[in-house]
Amino acid sequence: MATLEVVSGADRASPANLRHIVLASVLGTTVEWYDFLIYGVGAALVFNKLFFPSFDPLVGTLAAFGSYAVGFVARPLGGAIFGHYGDRLGRKAMLTLTMIIMGGGTFLIGLLPTYEQIGIFAPVLLILLRLLQGIGIGGEWGGAVLMVIESGDPKRRGFLGSLVQVGFPLGMVLATIVFAAVSKLPEGDFLAWGWRVPFLISFLLVGVGMFVRLKLVETPKFREIHDHDEVAEMPILEVLRKDWKNFLIAVGLKLTEVAWVYILTVFIVFYAATRLGLSRSIILDAVLYAALLELITIPLFGILSDKIGRKPMYAAGAIFSALLAFPLFVLLDTKDTMTITLTIAVVMSLTHALMFGPQAAFLPELFGTKVRYSGASLGCQVSAAISGGFAPLIATALLTWENGTRSISLYLVGLAAVTLLAVIASKETAFRDL
Repeated sequence: MATLEVVSGADRASPANLRHIVLASVLGTTVEWYDFLIYGVGAALVFNKLFFPSFDPLVGTLAAFGSYAVGFVARPLGGAIFGHYGDRLGRKAMLTLTMIIMGGGTFLIGLLPTYEQIGIFAPVLLILLRLLQGIGIGGEWGGAVLMVIESGDPKRRGFLGSLVQVGFPLGMVLATIVFAAVSKLPEGDFLAWGWRVPFLISFLLVGVGMFVRLKLVETPKFREIHDHDEVAEMPILEVLRKDWKNFLIAVGLKLTEVAWVYILTVFIVFYAATRLGLSRSIILDAVLYAALLELITIPLFGILSDKIGRKPMYAAGAIFSALLAFPLFVLLDTKDTMTITLTIAVVMSLTHALMFGPQAAFLPELFGTKVRYSGASLGCQVSAAISGGFAPLIATALLTWENGTRSISLYLVGLAAVTLLAVIASKETAFRDL
């Protein structure tokens, strides 16, 4: 195994500063993901009825999932914009701005009039605010992980980065708890005002996140290139011209896990409610337990990636993703609550956490400091747009076309094959200096 070059203490944040950086990154990412994820639950349960009611139920659901996918289409734009300025001006300033954009968009969704009240303007405004959410989350991830991995112990980048990734299941837990609480309201109250509550309380969460993030300091790695006047003029162009291979690898690495997590947390909610006739609470509780398990498995897989490398972890995740694509629906179709809960929890960790944990270190490690924000963000967000946002839409369309789930499973196997090819094409980065 290769040894990692020792980095001087001057190239790292102090222990106290590092603790604050980790706290600020995790807290901010939790709020950002909460904002982004509640839209997915809303799309599965509410938006097809309140914003696209002129369609039949199935077409309305497809339209709602389409508006959900719009947020993912906007993510590369956010990655490009904030990646550029994050590599030009620094990581810290971008994180404050992404939180304002995301929080504002989410809060305004909670205030939107419905189709019944303002007609076609309701879905148009919903889609515009979803675009705003996508831009915010597109810039958030890269800045948050770079703040941590560029400031901490280079031998623990996998673990430190995975702590930022924990913001995803934390946001999911928070979103699921809030939506599960309001979904227990009578149907009329839930559709009248209950669904708005998860969006409106984002205002309070953003306030807490902003308070913590405003005290951040810039990373030692960025300060070094800034002080030596080595900042890239056009980092995005440098990535696409000189580092295009690593950019494509980053896209491929993200492709599978991002599809799986949105199949499990968005499409399955729709599938269980409409095809299996299960109550909302059963499937939302199953997603909640899966997210709680990921609070353990994501950091665990980050630690393991520091020990054995990023590539073995990713290869295992891609293989599990292919192997579990067919058993997933067989187990869900039992309609047994315990079976469904265990299935979603275990499958999410083996197909999502296994790759998502090491990902916060792996993708940025593919790029040099001058273009790291741009390269990692754009690669991640392009893949999320291709695979994540459209996964529930594609799965719903395939389900309707075939009137079964075999084609959905084949779709997931194909994505796993692409990610495995990206792993093979990549270099091991865990034991190299940034």
